[in-house]
Amino acid sequence: MKNIRLAVVSMQSEFGCVEKNITRMESFIKEGSVQGVDMISFPELSITGYTIGKNPELYAELIPGPISDRIVWIARENKVFIMAGVLEKAECPKPYISQIVAGPDGIIGVHRKTHLSPQEKGIYSPGHAIKTFTHNNIHFGIQLCYETHFPEISTIMALQEVEVIFFLYASPNGEPEEKRNSWLRNISARAFDNGIFIVACNQVGKNGLGLLFPGVIMILNPAGKILHQYFGREEKMVIAELKEKDLTEIREHRMKYFIGNRRPELYEAIIQKYSDKTLDISID
Repeated sequence: MKNIRLAVVSMQSEFGCVEKNITRMESFIKEGSVQGVDMISFPELSITGYTIGKNPELYAELIPGPISDRIVWIARENKVFIMAGVLEKAECPKPYISQIVAGPDGIIGVHRKTHLSPQEKGIYSPGHAIKTFTHNNIHFGIQLCYETHFPEISTIMALQEVEVIFFLYASPNGEPEEKRNSWLRNISARAFDNGIFIVACNQVGKNGLGLLFPGVIMILNPAGKILHQYFGREEKMVIAELKEKDLTEIREHRMKYFIGNRRPELYEAIIQKYSDKTLDISID
């Protein structure tokens, strides 16, 4: 990893207002480009907006397609790398909740949300792969909202040698400070346990369908400490530099970096389904 200057945006996204949402994103991207940002990340479903009930398949598109082509064009015009949330057409009528990963040279990849919340099941299709991406010597992963509650995903990404994980949310309800405190219960642990940077952001404001999102941005270093944060009711872009030395300091410390001391032979119970009988996880 090398030092990288990035921006993360807590943005309002109205459901179905694709052109309006992209235009708003583009204004943040232009501002970030002027300030020398190399990467910029937006919340879950920032392009199409979030819903748990109103025909999301009507706004789903294939990738590549017109929406992703537009994001690539914006990336090329502003010479910046973009992560943006979109509804993606799936093989069945239920769309994926996806995050486009795009740069000036085209689409680098797509992350499809693997773990759906109880409210999302039956409305969306789950993804089936934990992917990681590389840009400009930065190796990173993406997790969307409900996924962040499953520590195994972050561990798998850490084993794939990511240095940064983007936690991107469309998490409604509650006060901004309440949401920020809720996040701290798990995202600081993900950073600390895996020795990685965490960059997190949420949608903010009304989505046009009765949901209200509290805006939160948090950036944590590989020791699990907060580098930057915002919580409020207004749109906000935070610009930060992630420094290689902060990662190296943790990963070269024999007591602060844990991944290399795992004993996976003890973890068989993790992949077994729940049952009424107690699992025997002892090793002879």
